[in-house]
Amino acid sequence: MWYATHAISPLLAIADAQAAQAHCFGSGVMRPELREQYGNPWPVETAIYQLDRPSLSAEVTRTLFHCARPYMESFTVYGENGCYKWQMEDAPPMLFRASQVVPNEVRTVTASQPAAPDRADLLPQEIARYTQRFVYDDANRHLSFEQGGGHHGSHPHLAHEFVSSIVERREPWINAARAASWTAAGICAHLSALQNGVEVTIPSFMD
Repeated sequence: MWYATHAISPLLAIADAQAAQAHCFGSGVMRPELREQYGNPWPVETAIYQLDRPSLSAEVTRTLFHCARPYMESFTVYGENGCYKWQMEDAPPMLFRASQVVPNEVRTVTASQPAAPDRADLLPQEIARYTQRFVYDDANRHLSFEQGGGHHGSHPHLAHEFVSSIVERREPWINAARAASWTAAGICAHLSALQNGVEVTIPSFMD
């Protein structure tokens, strides 16, 4: 959870909220050489966050290696009429929709796998192509580019927003305070795990 920003930030951004408290537990036994290198006793950590919006919480599980599955930086959003689940690196997301509420009747649920839209249309033409998988050349291959501009096409959007904020003389949407809040959520969760899941209050940087 020390490096959990990629898993935490989508949840907090979608909820338009900040993490206020964390309880986190470790699971498994890290191999000795990895435990010595990283100072982390667990290959898996799971955190429960209380957000600063009423009746809203989030769960984040992190494992980067030492586990017989691809690493996860994913999220699931739960709602009464629909749920959205993105979990595997190379698999499409799942969208669940429930039928209308009818008294005394069981609701039906349908599932689909919609492809996430490529929002290159939101970018200047000069950088729009970088949302797709590409490599500079065979001598300069890198996974972040092959995935599509880094993290599924997000990098050109992040860069465009940051440069635009400078040109327009305004704060970027992901400013220093928001970035600190997202980072602190992971660090505080790890501190909770090191103390057997005690509640850790996450400092607020957004005030």
